[in-house]
Amino acid sequence: MKHPKQLGFAMVLTLSLGLATTAVGCRQKASGGAASTELDKAERVLATAPATPAPSPGGPPTEPAPAQQMKQAVEAYKGGKLEDAVTRLQALRATTSMTPQQRMALNDAMAAVMADIYALAAKGDARAIQAVKQYEKLQTQKR
Repeated sequence: MKHPKQLGFAMVLTLSLGLATTAVGCRQKASGGAASTELDKAERVLATAPATPAPSPGGPPTEPAPAQQMKQAVEAYKGGKLEDAVTRLQALRATTSMTPQQRMALNDAMAAVMADIYALAAKGDARAIQAVKQYEKLQTQKR
């Protein structure tokens, strides 16, 4: 029979390893999942609220509706085209024809996507590293 202190240490060690494994598993699941959830939420918000003003006659052609732009960004992200997704989200951020709710949903989605991309880049993912470079380039570019 083992000494009670040995049993206590073994139990604490086993519980600690179990909790650590659970925490790591949940965090990994949440990183991609959080970005997808925020993107889906933003896509719904942009699809429901009218934001695009009527085009002026004889004016330059209008850009695609924010809902369409968001849909394309979501498709790019979910398709693994991270650099394209970042570019599309940044272009959408520059759109002036959004309601405050749409802008908040877009900012939340962008933050979740970039958190996911930065985490992937830290692990050495080449697509994510390129997406980070593109994001930083777009952030510092003159508008």
